[in-house]
Amino acid sequence: MATDSDSKRSVEIIKVEDANINAEAGYLQRYPLLANKTDDELEALNKAVLKKLDWKFLPCITIMLLMNYLDRINVSNARLAGMQEDLGMTDVEWSAGISLFYVGYIISQVPGNVIIAKSSPRVLMPCIMLAWSFVTISMPAAKSPWAFMLCRLLIGITEGPFLPVIALMTSSWYTKEESPLRMGIWHAGTIISNVFSGLLAAGILTNMDNVAGLHAWQWFLLLEGIVSILVAIAGFWLLPNFPDNTGTYFFTEEEQQMSQYRALVSAGGKSEDDEGDMWDGVWQAVKDPFTWFFAGMHFSLIIAQSFKDFFPSIVSTLGFGKVETYLVQAPPYVIAYFVTLLVSWSSGKRLEHCWHIIGSISVALIGAVVMISTLNVGARYFSLILLCSGPFVGLNIQLSWETTVVPRPRTKRAALIAIANCVSSVSHWFSPYFFLRSQEPRYQMGGGIIIAGCGLTIIFSLLAKFWAERKNKAIEKEEERTGEVTTWRFAT
Repeated sequence: MATDSDSKRSVEIIKVEDANINAEAGYLQRYPLLANKTDDELEALNKAVLKKLDWKFLPCITIMLLMNYLDRINVSNARLAGMQEDLGMTDVEWSAGISLFYVGYIISQVPGNVIIAKSSPRVLMPCIMLAWSFVTISMPAAKSPWAFMLCRLLIGITEGPFLPVIALMTSSWYTKEESPLRMGIWHAGTIISNVFSGLLAAGILTNMDNVAGLHAWQWFLLLEGIVSILVAIAGFWLLPNFPDNTGTYFFTEEEQQMSQYRALVSAGGKSEDDEGDMWDGVWQAVKDPFTWFFAGMHFSLIIAQSFKDFFPSIVSTLGFGKVETYLVQAPPYVIAYFVTLLVSWSSGKRLEHCWHIIGSISVALIGAVVMISTLNVGARYFSLILLCSGPFVGLNIQLSWETTVVPRPRTKRAALIAIANCVSSVSHWFSPYFFLRSQEPRYQMGGGIIIAGCGLTIIFSLLAKFWAERKNKAIEKEEERTGEVTTWRFAT
């Protein structure tokens, strides 16, 4: 039987839906090329915009992010091919070089992201990619530990803004319903890069040693850097700016206005107002509790994902031969890729994030418990599938959620994304110390930190949901007071 509260809620939903219809009609009048079009014409134009984004912008950023991740992790395979020994580096010096990457990565994210938010990503993103690619192809010329450390620091500085900018651009071009799946597509590219990295390493590192007088690891870095340069050059033609400043080189005039209209409707009528100093947006983000809820959530998810740097070592404890160990690493990542797309689609369709994150991270928690509690090969391999799927799904939905709750101004959204990513990167400084060879095959401490990361993720997800619901209630009270129904609600 329906209660009074149910009836009241139904009335509120109808009011909001009516307000949405009226508001969208009002927004349309701001765009002269759209104002007199029929619903069918508007729908066709919307599909044309989405098609261009999906077939030009989305593949471009997916491949760019794939190369970004490959260039970041290539030294791990280069080390296996003798890079550390050839440069005469101690373990401490090697670890220092790896850590310096994250120093540069952290310090460049916030300023880099807000600068690009105020300027032209079409130009700056390919330039950033060219910068880290040139450093990568310079690394084979390194003759000392200090040269290696400097290269890693510079790669960290140039790569730092890249992921936050891609998230910023995706949230600017796609609606809040479309964004989770699209973020899933490009973010899942980092999953597939783990497969590509091993295959490339197997092909290059085993066949190109002493070719033209170079070590195999030198060829490995050179070839990856050259491919990154080619992808960066393509980016100058395939990337747009933002909806409010992309010219007709990417869209027709009608499509340009439709892209702006889509963004306006998705943001509840809040225009992409980015006036003022770029640090205004940073200060707004720092003061917003959402920033710190999502920073904590991202930090916790990265902790829950800390196993990935030790994945080959964990797989090797299953007792397979060397070749089989390489091969069985691929299926968990492939499964994680498709799970990420499916759950991301569900999140966008329902405009729900919290329970999707909690559900996915609970899967990883189960995987960690299984990993540390049994030596059964089948059960342990299944636990690795769960570990791969859970955090990757959670990270993707967290990215789409944080960009949805802070739609405007753009520099604030840019700062929020970058701050959350900076905070999460701190976990790379301590999580490796929990995966000790002395604890093989169970990795009790490693499993423990994964479980802790899963638990913290659940806590921060619930806090973000609570804060969004609290702000929505404040909006509803204001609507009751004024009698005016708005079209904006914070996503939960």
